[in-house]
Amino acid sequence: MKELRIIGLFILMLLLFVACSSDESESVSTPESEMEVEEAVVEETAVTTPLQIAVSILPQKYFVERIAGDHAVVTVMVPPGESPTTYEPKPDQLTALSESAVYFRIGVPFENAWMERFAAVNSDMPIVDTRDGVNMRYWENTPEKTDLHIWISPAEVKVQAQTITNSLTELDPDHAAEYQSNLDAFLTDIDTLDADIHQMLDGVTDRKFIVFHPSWGYFARDYDLEMIPIEVDGQEPSAAELANLINRAQEENIKVVFAQPEFSTSAATTIADQIDGEVLLISPLNPDWINNLHAIAETFASVLGE
Repeated sequence: MKELRIIGLFILMLLLFVACSSDESESVSTPESEMEVEEAVVEETAVTTPLQIAVSILPQKYFVERIAGDHAVVTVMVPPGESPTTYEPKPDQLTALSESAVYFRIGVPFENAWMERFAAVNSDMPIVDTRDGVNMRYWENTPEKTDLHIWISPAEVKVQAQTITNSLTELDPDHAAEYQSNLDAFLTDIDTLDADIHQMLDGVTDRKFIVFHPSWGYFARDYDLEMIPIEVDGQEPSAAELANLINRAQEENIKVVFAQPEFSTSAATTIADQIDGEVLLISPLNPDWINNLHAIAETFASVLGE
């Protein structure tokens, strides 16, 4: 009997050992299963990683973010307070371009000096010109040159938004439906903005305004206003030209001279002093594009309606 108990105990221990070994073998991942898990993680990372996108000016950042949502991180070349006419990108900005999936060009002057270098930094980065399809206006005094301030017109921003959407869809087709939905919402907001500006400005009594840097030509074209620029073709006025502007302001009973914080206000201040008026600062480069344009339209309505 003692020998039988020993044999039975041995068999029971053997069965327990076999069961534990079986459980361990089932819990250990095979190389194939580990690879499948790693591939799934990589695939998930690839889907959720936002696109690195570069633009020239702050309003473009607003456009891209309205359309791309969380699927993009936007680098802006020209920071707040700087002029897109003369800005020189910093080395760290050029480094950031090496990781960018696309560059959205808008035509501002500094691009002409830097675009080839941008392309050299990242030869795989497509450069998309958002002027494509835009109804460009030409300067009255230099009709061979186009006005580059195409982001000031709600109608032309709708064209730019479609170009941005097309590019994002090509780069990231998995989120095409979301990009289209965001575009539709953005276009609706632009139409509302356009209607609001018309309501504010259609009935103003005076339709001429003086501005230092001629950023508002598209705005004037769209809403039947007349822009009188102080700076012409990038040059400040001579003494004789300044005197003519003062005389015209007095004849037109203009009491406000618009300037923008990215440029000197000396010439604007000189005119305002001579006409017993004031200088108001408005910026076309505010990153909050819709609210900024709405607020500026309110300012125009107040000034021109007096």
